[in-house]
Amino acid sequence: MKIGAPKEIFEGEARVAMTPDSAKLLQKLGHTCMIETGAGMRAGFSDKAYTDAGVEVVKTTAALFGAADVIVKVRGPDPAEAKQLVAGKTLISFFWPAQNAELLEQMKAQGSSVIAMDMVPRISRAQKMDALSSMANIAGYRAVIEAGNNFGRFFTGQVTAAGKVPPAKVLVVGAGVAGLAAIGTATSLGAITYAFDVRPEVAEQIESMGAEFVYLEFDASELPDGAETGGYAAPSTPEFQAKQLAKFRELAPDIDIVITTALIPGRPAPKLWTKDMVELMKPGSVVIDLAAERGGNCDLTVMDEKIVSDNGVTIVGYTDFPSRMAAQASTLYSNNIRHMLADLTPGKDGVINHNMEDDVIRGATVAHQGEITFPPPPPKVAAIAVQKPKPKVKELTPEERRANEVAAFKTQTRNQVGLLAISGGLLLLAGLFTPASFMSHFIVFVLACYVGFQVIWKVSHSLHTPLMAVTNAISSIIILGALLQIGSSSALVVILAGLSVLMAGINIFGGFMVTRRMLAMFQKS
Repeated sequence: MKIGAPKEIFEGEARVAMTPDSAKLLQKLGHTCMIETGAGMRAGFSDKAYTDAGVEVVKTTAALFGAADVIVKVRGPDPAEAKQLVAGKTLISFFWPAQNAELLEQMKAQGSSVIAMDMVPRISRAQKMDALSSMANIAGYRAVIEAGNNFGRFFTGQVTAAGKVPPAKVLVVGAGVAGLAAIGTATSLGAITYAFDVRPEVAEQIESMGAEFVYLEFDASELPDGAETGGYAAPSTPEFQAKQLAKFRELAPDIDIVITTALIPGRPAPKLWTKDMVELMKPGSVVIDLAAERGGNCDLTVMDEKIVSDNGVTIVGYTDFPSRMAAQASTLYSNNIRHMLADLTPGKDGVINHNMEDDVIRGATVAHQGEITFPPPPPKVAAIAVQKPKPKVKELTPEERRANEVAAFKTQTRNQVGLLAISGGLLLLAGLFTPASFMSHFIVFVLACYVGFQVIWKVSHSLHTPLMAVTNAISSIIILGALLQIGSSSALVVILAGLSVLMAGINIFGGFMVTRRMLAMFQKS
């Protein structure tokens, strides 16, 4: 098949759906690659780079659409491009079928096939084709960079001779791929980062990245079920949304930067940062709305524009964050396209097999053979993010913690007294049937075991390695004691002393070897 990538005509779009590297790999699948002249220039890929990769450079869009069997694009087709997608041709691009019903009907009427990269199901096997996640990752990173550009102050706190600079406080609303990328970037820049998501199960991910999860007090009946939508957040209940907005109003006066990423598939973006919240923010604060293309999470967002509110808060509604990092975004997106074509070409003979029994291909196909196949049936396998929310652990008050500690101490004391009573009874019985000389050594041995157990077992496992030196010292004391006993007249005592010297010696030399190897890991080469 001939795979063609036209030049993107959407205003400001700098990405390209095929890079020289991805074209080389597509050719290994048996395909012939074509690209419109200048299509990769804004992403940093020259026509010569494509020619060197074995790609045919076509001069016009019409010539490319006429010759190619499969058209790969970033943005969906405009009316002029859509007319050229005649029967037998396949389009692979972002398409947003729920928002483009008229265009979908046109594709059906023309008999063309459409694979929407925004409809790739979120299952494990499809991660390599998940273009939404690829682009969201870049958008989340770029959102923090854009926020820093408009914020005008440090992210990290500093103490200088000229005075103290407090760290910026960043709130990320929505902990999907874009949200997690924003959290990681803001945290790495030194900001105090807070994050909120309607899915409690992502709290662990947020906290592992150094951010603080914003908890809400709610009943289970008020919680939206994100599992039913393939890992995406589901619409919130009115009760949950009211508590959510109340919490945001409480946070707004202290937050310097807000990054909103909340989207619900097939629906307008939910309004989460209202006008009154913007008015509560400090002058110079910044709101970056990554949901601007779907109406925005902020009331004041204007799509593709940056505005400043009456109280000096900057609201950024750009929709081209991935395009602002065109080279990286094109590389990732073209790889997503390549993996999709690899699944469509199982024989690696350059022949497309549009297998509608395949979960991934069926899920992403929105029009095929003169029929609209959107919406797709649920995938046969579970979505990646389906997890049961973990119950929120109630934080104990200082009085409750103290009461628990006292109760634990009393229980431990009773257990130890019981063990001592049992041990004393056993020693008493042993003393009735063994010589006094043996019992004196046996009592020392038992006490040494007890003391050693109490000292070492209660130490945290993370501290066991630093205790190597201490255990070596204890072993040396054992050796000295054993050497004193080797001259005993009792054969049993001599045997036990010899074994003590052997085992303590192994512990000492082995401990030194392990300690040296551990220390070598931290030495600079």
